[in-house]
Amino acid sequence: MGTTIRTTAAGPAPVSVPGISPGERRSGVPPIVFGLAVLAVFVAGQRILFPAPLGVLVQGVVLGGLTALIAFGIALVHRADRIVNFAQGDLGGLPASLAVLLILVPGVPYLVAVPLGLLAAAALGWLVHGIVIRRFARAPRLILTVATIFLAQVLAAGEVVLPRAFGVSGVPPQAFPSPFRFSFSIGQVVFSGNEVVAMAAVPVVLVALAAFLRRSALGAAVRASAENAERAALLGVPVERVRATVWMLATVLSTLSIFLRAGVVGLPVGRVLGPTILLRALAGAVIGRMERLPVILVACLGLGMLESAVIWHTGRAELVPPVLFVVLLAALLGQGALRPGRRGAGGGGSDRDAVRSSWPAVRAVRPVPRALARLPEVRLGRACAVGLPAAVLVALPLMVPESRLNLLARVAILAIVGVSLVVLTGWAGQVSLGQMAFVGIGAAVGGAATSRLGWDLILALLVAGATGALAATLIGIPALRIPGLLFAVTTLALAMAVSTWLLNPEFMGWLPHGRLARPPLLGRIGIASETRYYYVALAGLGLALAAARNLRRARTGRVLIGTRDNERAAAAFGVNPTRAKLTAFAVSGFLAAFAGALSVHHQQGLLFTPYAPEESLRVFAMVVIGGLGSLPGAVVGAAYVQGLDSFRGAFPEWLRPFVALLGTGLGGLVVLTVLPGGLGGVLYGWRDRGLRAVARRRGLT
Repeated sequence: MGTTIRTTAAGPAPVSVPGISPGERRSGVPPIVFGLAVLAVFVAGQRILFPAPLGVLVQGVVLGGLTALIAFGIALVHRADRIVNFAQGDLGGLPASLAVLLILVPGVPYLVAVPLGLLAAAALGWLVHGIVIRRFARAPRLILTVATIFLAQVLAAGEVVLPRAFGVSGVPPQAFPSPFRFSFSIGQVVFSGNEVVAMAAVPVVLVALAAFLRRSALGAAVRASAENAERAALLGVPVERVRATVWMLATVLSTLSIFLRAGVVGLPVGRVLGPTILLRALAGAVIGRMERLPVILVACLGLGMLESAVIWHTGRAELVPPVLFVVLLAALLGQGALRPGRRGAGGGGSDRDAVRSSWPAVRAVRPVPRALARLPEVRLGRACAVGLPAAVLVALPLMVPESRLNLLARVAILAIVGVSLVVLTGWAGQVSLGQMAFVGIGAAVGGAATSRLGWDLILALLVAGATGALAATLIGIPALRIPGLLFAVTTLALAMAVSTWLLNPEFMGWLPHGRLARPPLLGRIGIASETRYYYVALAGLGLALAAARNLRRARTGRVLIGTRDNERAAAAFGVNPTRAKLTAFAVSGFLAAFAGALSVHHQQGLLFTPYAPEESLRVFAMVVIGGLGSLPGAVVGAAYVQGLDSFRGAFPEWLRPFVALLGTGLGGLVVLTVLPGGLGGVLYGWRDRGLRAVARRRGLT
């Protein structure tokens, strides 16, 4: 690129070693020592808890090294843009699927398909930066991080339809043959040519990456931009071009990792990768504080060994997510908050500062001024705004067939989950990407209470809500020490642990199984029909909205908003930020688990798929589309997402995942770009225009 870093009279500007800030070099434990300590902890834990033969551990090291490539991409993007890139896995999944299909379908030689896939990855990274990332360059870091969640869904939609471009109509092949016939074994584990290629490629890529960052002018520009973007720009560094290079490099690293992984354990071509691979890379990056590349490498290797040992020792891959969650939570609590960085044009600073500065930019719902609120026409308008939709919802069973009421009840239950996220994320500022974990806990407890204990549904709903509140509070206690967006990573890991382990009847014998009956309310009011259960779900939504509205109007709601916007200033006024945040966790957990208990009786069975991590991301996207701080927006977002599910039913089965992913992903990006307040913000915009018209007619300022 020919980038030149200018010097001043005092000499060249100081540029940090990749992964280590100058302050960390002067004090603290060197990264390599810290990394070896991390590896020692992993090895000791593995030997004590999950002993495994050497061959299994070597296999884990291979997979861990491939995971490290994705984690490096996450760390590079974080240092360049100060965000957590939740699209890192899907950035590599699409080009990697392309390379695999080139080898398997038209028979393109291995040594030709791989460079083509890497070129496609570089082009994809450049396009993503130019079309999405630059558009949000001046937006708060939280908004850009949310944009990567939507971006991941758009890329996943591309992964779903890509095999059709090659004429593959059924299930595409999931792996490709090794380009080399060489193999060897360690104990009973045989390593074929694909494993050998991965073993050789990972060290070469790591050395090349280190040389690029340390020796090249472009690498120096990347480090300078990450350290202080404003100063780098003054010294002549083309910051935006450098950031585009970072996204291209991150996409290439992810593509290479997923392609090599496809040769070892396969790749779900034509299906969504999901957060499975991403979470392992995020865990390694978090343990390395998103900065220390040697520590990230060692952490990924240790996690790979631990995963292989758990699977070999127990024979159950379902036990890996809870182990990963515990390791991630312990690492975050052990290392404390991230060290503050330096502010730059790209929104530098620490993760905590980045998130805190983001919340004032989230459009808040303005209350009606008192002078207007007392006017009779405003009171009438408010009554109509609430009463007319309520009347329509109550009368819907008279207008639609009973088969449609099941869908409408689902909308109401999803809206309750959305209300729980509005409280926790929109008002308290705690980003949760694992909200469906609390929904799943409520579903399990509520279903067991009615099916095994014979309790009334109302009591089961209250007990499930209380259990969800307790679980959310327990998760919220360590969250007080976890900065900003890293808590989102932890909740995503929790969602995976809950869906694969806690809701698995093979591990939890108390879970409800089989078909669940809908017991009469208070032993007298039958709710077995879809019409009556629709009214139950609608009543639950009404109670959730009323409770959240009263919470927002009370002192607790004002405290939540004040703590979200400026925690130190709120504490100076005598507010206890810890109590405020834990209150938000408890209320949010109660509402989510309450919705889960409604959901399990709505579906009349406890299933895994409604509480999967992908559903948590989908629900978060739903709330952002509806409006992060708006209660009506939660309802509108739920209607949008559920309506999209109904709309995709008109398409062929293979195209339905594409429609769902593209609808939420692309719809979310459009909302973030055009409607920062979400669809709920549009409703409040109409309200404000009406209020201004009333004020002009009344002569009020």
